[in-house]
Amino acid sequence: MPNKHTVSELFNLSGRVALITGASGYLGSAMASALAEAGATIACASRDQERADAAAQTLPAEQGQRHFGVVLDQLDEGSTNSGFQSVIDRVGAVDVLVNNGQHGPGNDLTDVTTEQFRAQLANAAAYFHLARLVRNHAVERAAAANIVMIGSMYGIVGSYPDAYDGVCAASPVGYHALKGGVIHMTRHLAVYWAKDRVRVNCLSPGAFPNPAKVPVGLVDRLTPKCPMARMGLPYELKGAIVFLASDASSYMTGQNVVIDGGWTAW
Repeated sequence: MPNKHTVSELFNLSGRVALITGASGYLGSAMASALAEAGATIACASRDQERADAAAQTLPAEQGQRHFGVVLDQLDEGSTNSGFQSVIDRVGAVDVLVNNGQHGPGNDLTDVTTEQFRAQLANAAAYFHLARLVRNHAVERAAAANIVMIGSMYGIVGSYPDAYDGVCAASPVGYHALKGGVIHMTRHLAVYWAKDRVRVNCLSPGAFPNPAKVPVGLVDRLTPKCPMARMGLPYELKGAIVFLASDASSYMTGQNVVIDGGWTAW
């Protein structure tokens, strides 16, 4: 019957495997925890095996899941291929991919070189390659799959120059180009892969600065730019990531969900 799915059933990820890149990071760890709490088995990907294993060990496993770490450097195609295959060899499938990993130079528009700009954009190619591996594997096993790209509010709007002036370098121009590209790539892949039962959506956080890394004074500059007058906390992404990864969003693809305290609503 069309109306027999309960809310708890729709958000339940029991029996599914979720691969999340950057799982040991500030936001990645919160999203991995959310998917584990919903019942998924988590493959925590990192460039470093010890960090990947440590991230997996911190995750809840109330349904007896056996989370695990996997080495996967998304900017190295060989590492991506071998890391993905190791997940398949271990658990048989990837039902959910969270393309969260991102690393590259943080130079702003005053000093970024062409090569550094390209290095940032390489993350977009990495997102696509890993997403295609998941899609192709899903097609091979005649199963559905769900891909969540991680974008940013800075893929939608420019940053405020006065927020950074005198505190730190401006928000990296390469990062803005990257995240804008990720958001549009989400739409493009979604319309091509819908027939394969592979959904592709994007989650774009707003200002979620890591207290351990944010430059002194920047939060004070950013706070007045947000209608809710505060920065986001990692747990505030948990509901959105479970929604996008689960059947709760089963009729949704090609969309960008923005969690930004109202920043882009000005």
